[in-house]
This record gives sequence, C-alpha cells and structure tokens, in this order.
Amino acid sequence: MPRYVALLRAVNVGGRVVRMERLRQVFEETGLTGVSTHIASGNVLFTAGRGRAAVLETKIEKALEAALGYPVAAFLRTPAELAAVAAQRPFPDEDLGEAHGVYVGFLKEPLSTERHDLVHGFRTPTDEFAVSGREVWWLCRIRSSDSEFSGARLEKALGLSATFRNISTVRALAAKLAG
Repeated sequence: MPRYVALLRAVNVGGRVVRMERLRQVFEETGLTGVSTHIASGNVLFTAGRGRAAVLETKIEKALEAALGYPVAAFLRTPAELAAVAAQRPFPDEDLGEAHGVYVGFLKEPLSTERHDLVHGFRTPTDEFAVSGREVWWLCRIRSSDSEFSGARLEKALGLSATFRNISTVRALAAKLAG
C-alpha cells in the first residue's frame, strides 16, 4: 500500500492550534493507516489504499475542514517525491553559506511559465528563488519574519495555495518515509 506525507497548510499558525493527536485521529477516521506526525506544524505520514493522490488530497481536506471547522489545504508527496525534493540543491553552495534559512514551498501542480516568472519577480538582495516541479524554493538571507516575502504573498500572486517547510524539516520527513 502506498505511503505518503501530507504537508498541511494552516495548522498551528495564526492562532489555529491543532493537537497532533487530533490530526492523527482525523486521518485514521478517514480510513488511513500507519498514521504518525512530525513536529507540530502539520506534517502527517500515513499509508493509504490504491488511488490517485489528488483524490486523496481532496478527501483529507474535506475531513479536516469538517473536523476543524476551517479549510486546510493538503499537499501529498510519496517517499520518492519527497526524497527527490530533499536531495535537490537549487542554490550555489556560496549562497547557502550566507543564508539564514532555506524553505520549500509545496504546490498542488507545476507552475506555468507566467507563474514561474511571478515567483522570480519576488527576488531581492535578501531573497532568492528557484522553481522545480511542484515546489518553490526560497533562500532567505535574513530571518524569514523580517523578509518582504511571505507564503501569503506568494499565494496571492499565484492564485494558488502553498505551504512552506524549512529544508531541515523536509529532509527529516524524507528520512522518516524512507525508514
């Protein structure tokens, strides 16, 4: 049976606190098995029956909205997909040395050329971006909270939902899925 990670948006941010125990319960009630969470930022690992990931994303989103009372976008990745993201190095090593953080934004679909250009339009002396498949990479040379860029700003510009994770979290999740 396929294994996935669901990267959830709007969990434990903006005053919306969700206990990981509750998240696991919602996933199990949805018929998913082997459910576990990784840190309290909406990362849920699970096993599902056969089926399309997009259908499963919708099923999870509906269950979460019913249980939590607000919409929660879910971005599913398989172990192979997340391992590929964790292995990518979209920025030169010399840029990484001056980075305060590297983040990966997860999307539901690859970006069009027009949207790709919008992402690169966010570039500043402190913020660098790369796009690969369904992910947007953000290298931030200052604290992310001090940057002009934000996930909300990206979502507004693209007209798409996204959720960001620190590269350390992405690599830890990939390792958990591989093990």
